[in-house]
Amino acid sequence: MTRNGKDQLDAALARHGLRVTGGFRPTPDDRIDAAALALVSPGPGFWGHFSKSPEYRGGARDPLDRWSARILSALAEDFGAVAHFPFGPTPGPFLAWARRSGAAWPSPVALHVSESMGLDTSYRGALALPFDIAFRAGTSPCESCTRPCLTACPAGAMGGGGYDVARCREYLRDTPDCACRQAGCLVRRACPASLGQPPAQARFHMAAFLS
Repeated sequence: MTRNGKDQLDAALARHGLRVTGGFRPTPDDRIDAAALALVSPGPGFWGHFSKSPEYRGGARDPLDRWSARILSALAEDFGAVAHFPFGPTPGPFLAWARRSGAAWPSPVALHVSESMGLDTSYRGALALPFDIAFRAGTSPCESCTRPCLTACPAGAMGGGGYDVARCREYLRDTPDCACRQAGCLVRRACPASLGQPPAQARFHMAAFLS
């Protein structure tokens, strides 16, 4: 079932604009009863799927978290899996899981980076699967990069010293017409490996960050 299970999972996720971007085989120390833990991220067409959802259009709080919970919980049931999320009362240790997957790393500006998403790396959830699948490890794109991310922040909130979240929020609130709010974080966009986001998606994430 390994190959067929992976193909079926990929197809099911793609129908919602999602994809597997890493994972690992849990050990007893993880206290996860699964053959494999698959990390799930936005993929091609993600914004088109989410922006048409009842969660996005409904106007209630945390629409992306509620959408992620609905979609991944349903997929977990279909595949006999258990869904884990980076939000809610008991969020999973997603950054540790990402590093353990061998497909994501801390970047020079503290945000996590991956080959497949650059500094746009994010996870909507994870599926603890009852069948094994193969995961591909990679190499940090930072190793062969001139690191424009270090000097891209107009607020000086991100750089070699890490990420000053309070300073970032202050700049965004005081400069509502800045490029970061209109088209997405300039540091993330400076990463050559980043995917970029539609302007509406970037504005949605910035609004959520500021709220």
